[in-house]
Amino acid sequence: MTVPKRLPDPGLPDFAAALLDSEAATPPGLVGPDGKLAPKRFNVYRNNVVVSLCEALEQTFPAIVNLLGEDYFKALARTFVIRHPPVSPVLIWYGAGFADFIESFPPLEAYPYLADVARVEWVWTEAYHAADAPALDPASLGAVPPDRVGAVTFTGHPAARVVVSQWPVWDLIRANRFPTQEAAPDIELTHSQDILVTRPDLEVGLYLQRPGAARFLSELFEGKSLGEAAAAAQAHCAEFALADCLSECLSSGAFTEMQVNG
Repeated sequence: MTVPKRLPDPGLPDFAAALLDSEAATPPGLVGPDGKLAPKRFNVYRNNVVVSLCEALEQTFPAIVNLLGEDYFKALARTFVIRHPPVSPVLIWYGAGFADFIESFPPLEAYPYLADVARVEWVWTEAYHAADAPALDPASLGAVPPDRVGAVTFTGHPAARVVVSQWPVWDLIRANRFPTQEAAPDIELTHSQDILVTRPDLEVGLYLQRPGAARFLSELFEGKSLGEAAAAAQAHCAEFALADCLSECLSSGAFTEMQVNG
């Protein structure tokens, strides 16, 4: 039996860099069956790598695809891929920095809302793949003595995220990611909207937040007591309504546990 000759091992840094640089030469050691350098084979592989990463972004950010158009998105995604190669072998986590990239991309500076739309889509992905956990029963709070309710703290659900935006991201996401048969609503870009994203069961839910609710939830997720979070939200927003906000965040499945302190 003839033992095949061991081929030179291309250096990993050279190989990785050449994958995302269409002008780079084929790394030494990448040869075909004839033992000769195989630039055509490498170019095919290089193109497939870039295309697959662009397609991963397209799957994660469908609202951005609709807002920009497919051709523009593909060009934008290719630029992102070349500048920001993956840092994880798990493809579902590729695109974590896409929103920041959009925000700092000069040709898109006239569309500042796009970055927050991308942030909502990214936390949707995080929520979808987050650990499963049973949501807290909203009725649990009713068993707490009234004089101790203010000291209660909550444990956030692994899928729960809050996105605070000065743009109407709720309307933009609904119109461009979850379109219906109804006529698209008129979207007023001067309106600000905050969103809670979570997944207490099988489906990811997006919940438009009342005034002050995002600050309230953020404080609770950081471990602040109910009384402390309510005070911070009230100071932040005079329209904050504790009873309504608390009822909605409990019913949405934003928490898994409750602790009665003191």
